[in-house]
Amino acid sequence: MSLLRNLATSLVNSRKERIVTTVPKAKELRPFIERAITLSRHARALSGDEAAAQRVHLRRQAAGFFHAGNHGAATATSRKSTSGAQRPPRTAGVAALKRLFDELGERYAERPGGYTRIIRLGRRDGDNAELAIIEFVGGAAETKATGDARVSDKKTAHASESKAASGGRRGGRKSDKTFEKPETTEKRGTPEAAGEDTAKPSGGRRSRKTESTANEKDTN
Repeated sequence: MSLLRNLATSLVNSRKERIVTTVPKAKELRPFIERAITLSRHARALSGDEAAAQRVHLRRQAAGFFHAGNHGAATATSRKSTSGAQRPPRTAGVAALKRLFDELGERYAERPGGYTRIIRLGRRDGDNAELAIIEFVGGAAETKATGDARVSDKKTAHASESKAASGGRRGGRKSDKTFEKPETTEKRGTPEAAGEDTAKPSGGRRSRKTESTANEKDTN
């Protein structure tokens, strides 16, 4: 339990919202931290006269998923007036609980589950343990990467459309390879205007030989 609390605290407080650990630890951590996120979701969905008391109850339940913070804070506060000592800083467990209810609960308010994902990385040198990344779904980095990919896709589609509109062989796979600019056509002149025969001769070399042989027989 202490190991899972350490991993949950590290995951929630991580700036990149991901940690690297072994696959068995990641599989054990995933349902552990998702139960804590579900408590924060339920706390945000409460309404009514008893909502405040119920939120406090859910917050105390979620605190069991992290290490208890600031042991001896009451003693330090009582001595502050006499010794002038400052209050100890908030521990990682307290900071993780605050972020759980302030940020993560709001992010996953409309998500019924699946708040984390596990990505396998392969085996580690030395003990050959299988490593994995466990991270939150829909984080800031993921949202930014998705937005950048959409922008690049739009730019690519716009560039292909502009090339297709301009014509030529670079307009796409299905572009007209016989495209010719109107200015070139006017200078060269169309075959109909020049009086040329645009009909292509049918058949190939064998058909021409057959016709010549038949003409020789007729003359003989």
